[in-house]
Amino acid sequence: MNQLKTILLLGLLSAVLIGLGSFIGPQYMYMFGFLAVVMNFVAYFWSDKIVLKMSGAREVSPAEAPRLHNMVEELSAAAGIPKPRVYIIPEAQPNAFATGRNPKHGAVAATEGIMHLLSERELRGVMAHEIAHIRNRDILIASVAAMIATAISYIGNMLQFAAIFGGASRDEEDGGSVAGGLAMAIVAPIAALLLQMGISRSREYLADETGARISGDPMALASALEKLNYAARRVPMQPEPATASLYIVNPFAGMGGALMNMFSTHPPMEKRVARLRELAGLSGQFVAAI
Repeated sequence: MNQLKTILLLGLLSAVLIGLGSFIGPQYMYMFGFLAVVMNFVAYFWSDKIVLKMSGAREVSPAEAPRLHNMVEELSAAAGIPKPRVYIIPEAQPNAFATGRNPKHGAVAATEGIMHLLSERELRGVMAHEIAHIRNRDILIASVAAMIATAISYIGNMLQFAAIFGGASRDEEDGGSVAGGLAMAIVAPIAALLLQMGISRSREYLADETGARISGDPMALASALEKLNYAARRVPMQPEPATASLYIVNPFAGMGGALMNMFSTHPPMEKRVARLRELAGLSGQFVAAI
């Protein structure tokens, strides 16, 4: 279901781009589309190094973090992917993320705080979630969504500029098209952002489900998410805003209200936990409670 939702949202995002491009002319759509492709091509191939550096993550050897390495090795084998590189982030807030453009270039990163807070079983659930992101190629999907959204944003900015500075010189009969262009320039980027956030939330749900199946223990992840969400609201963390969507729980969880939640890249925590509990009840192979 989450896969179908992702396909639908990507289709809607593409439709917004096509509609916006056709409004101003195909030559401009091609130009801004090409620019977005180039920017996101660079981000796709080097984003893992950039994100890990921005977060201050340090790669650790099996001798330095044997428990984490053994866990990642076991879970990646269960997922049928190569073992990702393992990093530790010097942050007190318990959190984790995965990056890498494909399973051959995967990396998982855990904060020092998560290593101290969670039990062995809960940490295993979190690592299964992160390995699920790598197996599901969520970095690729996020890159495609970002590419389309970036192109829409560029075109929207150009339309705003043209409407504001070029509208005054137009004849009165063109006033409707100027107003329409300005309205589209404002609405389209907001719609693109909402669709991009929707794609991110659908991939989080899918990673929860895939991770639970990899570990065979959805209740471990459910328990971990509740602890992490509680801690994220009390232990400050100041990651770069561009990296916040990668973490298993929103590092800015304590900030904002309903409006911020609408633009959040993470689904509501109560819904994630409820889905995992439902999943645990659907199969006898899962442990019923922690």
